Amino acid sequence: MSLATVAVVGFPNVGKSTLVNRLVGGNEAVTSPEPGVTRDRKRLATEWNGIAFELVDTGGIDLGDEAELAQDVQAQARLGIAEADAIVMVVDGRAGLRAGDAELAKTLRGSQVPVIVVVNKADRPDDYSITAEFHGLGLGDPIAVSATHGLGTGDLLDAIAAALGDREPQADEDDATRVAVIGRPNVGKSSLVNAFLGSERVIVSDVAGTTRDAIDTEVEVDGRRAILVDTAGLRRRSKVAGTVDYYAQLRSERAVERADVAIVVCDASEGVTTEDLRVSEMAMKAGCASLLAMNKWDVTTTDIDDARARVARKLRLRPAVITCSAKRGRNVVTLLPRAMELADKAAERIPTPELNRFVSDIVARTPPPSKRGKRLRLYYSAQVGESPPRVAIQVNDRKLISRDWAYHLENRMREAYELEGVPLIIDFVPASGRRRYGSD
Repeated sequence: MSLATVAVVGFPNVGKSTLVNRLVGGNEAVTSPEPGVTRDRKRLATEWNGIAFELVDTGGIDLGDEAELAQDVQAQARLGIAEADAIVMVVDGRAGLRAGDAELAKTLRGSQVPVIVVVNKADRPDDYSITAEFHGLGLGDPIAVSATHGLGTGDLLDAIAAALGDREPQADEDDATRVAVIGRPNVGKSSLVNAFLGSERVIVSDVAGTTRDAIDTEVEVDGRRAILVDTAGLRRRSKVAGTVDYYAQLRSERAVERADVAIVVCDASEGVTTEDLRVSEMAMKAGCASLLAMNKWDVTTTDIDDARARVARKLRLRPAVITCSAKRGRNVVTLLPRAMELADKAAERIPTPELNRFVSDIVARTPPPSKRGKRLRLYYSAQVGESPPRVAIQVNDRKLISRDWAYHLENRMREAYELEGVPLIIDFVPASGRRRYGSD
């Protein structure tokens, strides 16, 4: 059963994301003194007194801001409100009651679900009197909290639990495949996610860096559960150091580390760039299977054969390169099934006898080069891990392993077991014993 949802709404920069982080006990939502940092809806699961629920962190609602991006943010917040089982309206106790608060409260008074008013920034016990003027919002007794220091958050969680009532526990998500949609800024990641979902779940804008949180959405692919993660654009850390985008970068990297598969989105009009390759390498180092999606294929003259050749030459995993257009729908329906196939490949196990025969055949066809008159001997092989697959091979002397021959073995194994796009780890382990294969 899906969790109950609690939408956290309010005027920009009243401390919604800080409060969400405090309630879930982490730093998943991006926070900054700069207003308007949260733009998409971000869902974070938590639990209080045996009741599990999701907090939906929304962008700030300023009904007087007519800018296009602000209107998109407000639309996302309204969707969060429409889907919620309860609503937490956050106001700034230091700033006092503002016209924007009154306008939002007027909208929420017509809601069919419970609304809890939270007066944030009550950082000292004697600040609790600042709640008085917010009774005029007509949404019940306000609760004073300090998101920064944690004051009053227990009372708030009690109120949320009471508003939600008894709920069934969260469904087990261990069987869900996590698919992260990653790439450099403004290549169309959010457009592609929305094309997958068939709705404007994530804000799409021509402005680079619109997405700043890693947004999780549960989907079903050919009858199987998957968690689709839209991430903020990945840049070099040195370029975002000291900015709010630095923390968004860290969250995107963390999302990749938790994912089973990464769809690396590239802008087809620019071809496969050095930054695209860097993002792909990051996914590989995180142990994440990957494929490249050449988005915006409807507006490009890029040669796909050249792009695939560059990827095969530059990337160790040799991932598949698929053309698509989020705007036109080209090949969109094929991407998620391909991603699920990659996850399955990464989770497969190679039977030990078969693996030993394979390695023996490789040694027979292309023996390892000798060093100072000594040749590498390989005794026994076994797969010791999956997702990503990890193989241990017992050898007589690790110092005799040449990098080129190790890559040769890896590439032949990747071809034999269709592991293109899947990280493959081969550990050469010193061992003594009877020779299994190899020669002097």
